[in-house]
Amino acid sequence: MSIGDQQTVIMTECTSLQFVSPFAFEAMQKVDVVHLASLSDPELRLLLPCLVRMALCAPADQSQSWAQDKKLILRLLSGVEAVNSIVALLSVDFHALEQDASKEQQLRHKLGGGSGESILVSQLQHGLTLEFEHSDSPRRLRLVLSELLAIMNKVSESNGEFFFKSSELFESPVYLEEAADVLCILQAELPSLLPIVDVAEALLHVRNGAWFLCLLVANVPDSFNEVCRGLIKNGERQDEESLGGRRRTDALRFLCKMNPSQALKVRGMVVEECHLPGLGVALTLDHTKNEACEDGVSDLVCFVSGLLLGTNAKVRTWFGTFIRNGQQRKRETSSSVLWQMRRQLLLELMGILPTVRSTRIVEEADVDMEPNVSVYSGLKEEHVVKASALLRLYCALMGIAGLKPTEEEAEQLLQLMTSRPPATPAGVRFVSLSFCMLLAFSTLVSTPEQEQLMVVWLSWMIKEEAYFESTSGVSASFGEMLLLVAMYFHSNQLSAIIDLVCSTLGMKIVIKPSSLSRMKTIFTQEIFTEQVVTAHAVRVPVTSNLSANITGFLPIHCIYQLLRSRSFTKHKVSIKDWIYRQLCETSTPLHPQLLPLIDVYINSILTPASKSNPEATNQPVTEQEILNIFQGVTGGDNIRLNQRFSITAQLLVLYYILSYEEALLANTKTLAAMQRKPKSYSSSLMDQIPIKFLIRQAQGLQQELGGLHSALLRLLATNYPHLCIVDDWICEEEITGTDALLRRMLLTNNAKNHSPKQLQEAFSAVPVNHTQVMQIIEHLTLLSASELIPYAEVLTSNMSQLLNSGVPRRILQTVNKLWMVLNTVMPRRLWVMTVNALQPSIKFVRQQKYTQNDLMIDPLIVLRCDQRVHRCPPLMDITLHMLNGYLLASKAYLSAHLKETEQDRPSQNNTIGLVGQTDAPEVTREELKNALLAAQDSAAVQILLEICLPTEEEKANGVNPDSLLRNVQSVITTNTPNKGMEEGEDNLLCNLREVQCLICCLLHQMYIADPNIAKLVHFQGYPCELLPLTVAGIPSMHICLDFIPELIAQPELEKQIFAIQLLSHLCIQYALPKSLSVARLAVNVMGTLLTVLTQAKRYAFFMPTLPSLVSFCRAFPPLYEDIMSLLIQIGQVCASDVATQTRDIDPIITRLQQIKEKPSGWSQLCKDSSYKNGSRDTGSMDPDVQLCHCIERTVIEIINMSVSGI
Repeated sequence: MSIGDQQTVIMTECTSLQFVSPFAFEAMQKVDVVHLASLSDPELRLLLPCLVRMALCAPADQSQSWAQDKKLILRLLSGVEAVNSIVALLSVDFHALEQDASKEQQLRHKLGGGSGESILVSQLQHGLTLEFEHSDSPRRLRLVLSELLAIMNKVSESNGEFFFKSSELFESPVYLEEAADVLCILQAELPSLLPIVDVAEALLHVRNGAWFLCLLVANVPDSFNEVCRGLIKNGERQDEESLGGRRRTDALRFLCKMNPSQALKVRGMVVEECHLPGLGVALTLDHTKNEACEDGVSDLVCFVSGLLLGTNAKVRTWFGTFIRNGQQRKRETSSSVLWQMRRQLLLELMGILPTVRSTRIVEEADVDMEPNVSVYSGLKEEHVVKASALLRLYCALMGIAGLKPTEEEAEQLLQLMTSRPPATPAGVRFVSLSFCMLLAFSTLVSTPEQEQLMVVWLSWMIKEEAYFESTSGVSASFGEMLLLVAMYFHSNQLSAIIDLVCSTLGMKIVIKPSSLSRMKTIFTQEIFTEQVVTAHAVRVPVTSNLSANITGFLPIHCIYQLLRSRSFTKHKVSIKDWIYRQLCETSTPLHPQLLPLIDVYINSILTPASKSNPEATNQPVTEQEILNIFQGVTGGDNIRLNQRFSITAQLLVLYYILSYEEALLANTKTLAAMQRKPKSYSSSLMDQIPIKFLIRQAQGLQQELGGLHSALLRLLATNYPHLCIVDDWICEEEITGTDALLRRMLLTNNAKNHSPKQLQEAFSAVPVNHTQVMQIIEHLTLLSASELIPYAEVLTSNMSQLLNSGVPRRILQTVNKLWMVLNTVMPRRLWVMTVNALQPSIKFVRQQKYTQNDLMIDPLIVLRCDQRVHRCPPLMDITLHMLNGYLLASKAYLSAHLKETEQDRPSQNNTIGLVGQTDAPEVTREELKNALLAAQDSAAVQILLEICLPTEEEKANGVNPDSLLRNVQSVITTNTPNKGMEEGEDNLLCNLREVQCLICCLLHQMYIADPNIAKLVHFQGYPCELLPLTVAGIPSMHICLDFIPELIAQPELEKQIFAIQLLSHLCIQYALPKSLSVARLAVNVMGTLLTVLTQAKRYAFFMPTLPSLVSFCRAFPPLYEDIMSLLIQIGQVCASDVATQTRDIDPIITRLQQIKEKPSGWSQLCKDSSYKNGSRDTGSMDPDVQLCHCIERTVIEIINMSVSGI
């Protein structure tokens, strides 16, 4: 028997039987007695088992309403004759029946399922039908139970293989109703022996099983979902491939027809289990036939689309297999679910096709017709969405499930794809889908007539594109997609076309590049030549307010591809104006194609399209156009109102400028080899762009700007390191944090009403009145950074007035605070104004106005300010901040200058020979630049260290730079009187001490950033009076321990002295093992130098270095013996040089030996004021004698220190 014949048998075996109607089933579910009473006798007959049990069994519901309903049921049953037989069935001893059934089950297991003796039924004299007819109720129950158990056992032993069991009991039409009654009663009374899911599974294997199953579920309506889920769970993955699968599908369809409200839920179970796909389609078809809506998307389209286009790959594969297997069958009949689905989809497709359509081709004379008038009848507006859904479904069926369309389906699909929708957003979407479907499935076009139809339709797309965009209001129209595909075809980027098609259709389908060959010929030779594409692209209007919210394919995609393929330069078409206009028409969130567009545009400016034609490049954006973008940003009372362009446009142009300059420097060698020198943007232009203000705005829009903020930070760190100072970012976090929000809450109208002119007047009155300026600047602290910009010039120009004596410290601190806030939005302009404002005022000498370029070339100009700034900590803080910034800027400037001028010196190989030295090694320009930067940094450090020294006036007033340090150290190490502490406290409050702290902080940052600066500065040396300050105030001074041995090894005596003095302070500050080893080295070097130095040099070396030995002993007591031996050795050398003199020095040497051997005798020597105070007449002494006395004092101090430490 063929599959078709089997299907026919399945569908016809139950056609003569009456099934439970949906009305009757719903009445049973709700126990609606009124509706049950309205049923006809044949319908009521099917429900008698449940109704009789309901009437006879004791109810759990004891309410009055149920009592009334029960009476109605009894009255309903009183006139039915079959009730008596059911009552007789219910009067059987079911307990005994269950025991016998259990025994029979055990017996079957022992006999291996063979047909042996039955405990339930004794030997049968006749066939089952006759036995059933002649038997009483108990025996009928046993007969049905025995037969049912036998089928259930065979099902459990079949291992999923379907079989068909012929049973007279379930096939005889005369006794079907009685057998159904017995079956329902058995399942209701013996639920543990006969689980309803197992019974349902067994009924699939007998004739009329679907009818029995529906009666069984109708009499137990609560079991509907349980039975359906069980049948689906045990079902086949592909139901149309086997007889069992088709019987299961039909049974479930009958169940769902009986209870249609649960059909879609059963369909959901099918998808969840990935079983019986034919059932899911069949239920959908049944549901679709009952739908009233004709214009909307049908449930069948939605269901199948959801399976194939959903995110569940398992479901997609399962349903795709169903489609492929269905096509592999040689002959599909109308009973096939797949055939029914395809027929229904085709009917829906044909139902929305235009009813009248002219097949003639548009002649040349028709070109002048109005754009919105077509000889082709259009698709109705109410059908457009449905048509789009159908197209996507057929794409999924063919591309994912492998459906091969018939000739009729292909013809109708092509008719739909080439129809003309109305100019609406849905119409634009439909045309885009149709176009991509033509690209994906070019086999739909098979005849020359169809190909000509497609060409005419594509020509219509080109002509109607502008009208559609203007009428529909959709920025992303199909015109851009046409243009993009044409460009891809010209550049042979077939994979990009495939990606575009898949993206537009919203599905990943396999498209062979070879299938696009005919479409490529049509596009490149008949519709879009490369020159037409390029010329058309420039005329395409830019997308207004371009953002990521505008999806689809836009003009920017087309321009991007044309730039990549260098079509504009090849055909000498200027694209600069289009890109500029598009950058101006942008908004947030940032469209992801904008940054790649800028990058490829910059590349097209710098890199020619071919080596043979080096001039084939695009033009850069002009400086005036760039300045137009930033109008209103750099000042004004209300910055936001003055801005013509969005912050997105400004940030994109900033990104363009920085990327352009970076790319220009990176390609210097390449451009020089091609003898090209593109113009760089001037420094004056960069000075007028508020870079830091824009970066700060971008920081608050990071989520909406995508990767633009991080890209700008990268460019900034490379090209403008002085705008990426860590302290500035920390300060900015404080300004934009919670405190700033609280300050804004305190903002009063008075703060807003103060104009820059009022601030200038207040500053003019500072010599006589401090209150007014104090009040205004306090109010200004409540303003945001951008609102402070108009006051910047007034604040900086009046800074010199704040240097006069008598200005309150609070005013200075507030001005410093305001300056730091302004520094977060306009640092470069602010620095230039501040440097010019703080120049020293010299009578009859005109002050020079420095520019940004001057300060980057020579950062030390910052330190050539009014000398009073050096003792004004708030303004010194500002000066140091600017100095640090300009030192960083100078490094970037020189590096860029080196790359810019590299192409001007190709013959010299970037090397320079030393003048006058023919054999001298050549020095590269990079080394010269590094030497210049090192000299510049070291000069700045030396100037700052010099500022730390007290002036003559301060010395006259008793200020000592290291008095505080000495007092603090003495407080820590010894119990000095309170007088020393009071002196230290006085020094702590002086301006000099505060300036020293600020300078030490900056030097620490510089040493950490580049340790070579520390090495260079200390090899140059500086006043030893500053050593206590630098060692204690600069935490990174410990790095000097690395190069002190090298410094000691220098031939200059001054450097050796400086190294030992530096080491003595470092040992006290950092008593580390490394310090100990370097100190031991220093002692050994001093011993070595003692033997080689002349008398004069010996005096010059040891007089300043001997006090350092005390520090060595204080830090490292193990050095005591070596140092004492060195001191005695020095004394002996000095004594031998003066042995011929009248004054004998030997008593001193003798005392030194005694002190070394008996340290306890030091107290007697200390009582001698001459030793203690060093008040001897040293002016007339010989240098060696003076050195001997210095040695004696040093030894006593060491002994004193060591004994007091014990």
